Amino acid sequence: MNSVKTIFVLLILIFVAFNSNVLCGTNQDGQYLAFAEIMPEPVGGIGAIIKTISYPEMAKRSNIQGKVYVQAHINENGVAEEVNLVRGIGAGCDEVALEAVKNAKYTPGKNKGQNVKVKLTMAITFKLN
Repeated sequence: MNSVKTIFVLLILIFVAFNSNVLCGTNQDGQYLAFAEIMPEPVGGIGAIIKTISYPEMAKRSNIQGKVYVQAHINENGVAEEVNLVRGIGAGCDEVALEAVKNAKYTPGKNKGQNVKVKLTMAITFKLN
């Protein structure tokens, strides 16, 4: 299994090495980059997003806990234009996490000092006390 992971990581690195858009820091075709020299970040950190989340009642009653993985397409102005669920836990947590990520403000990603469009994947943890 480790050899499969190693091969997968190597394939990703090869893809990045030969992808001139990522290496040169250009984004001429308007597509979102997978990486940037400076990645976008939520203003106030992930904690600022978490503060806007109310634990869904259905999840509380069902004792649902875990991580919701969300991918956001952050434009060059720091706005989440598209937000998608990568992996959820259900019971209302997925929808709450998507809405919180979509409504957050971000510092834009940068390459060579210029703002660029970047895909950003985040994990939102739901844990009952």
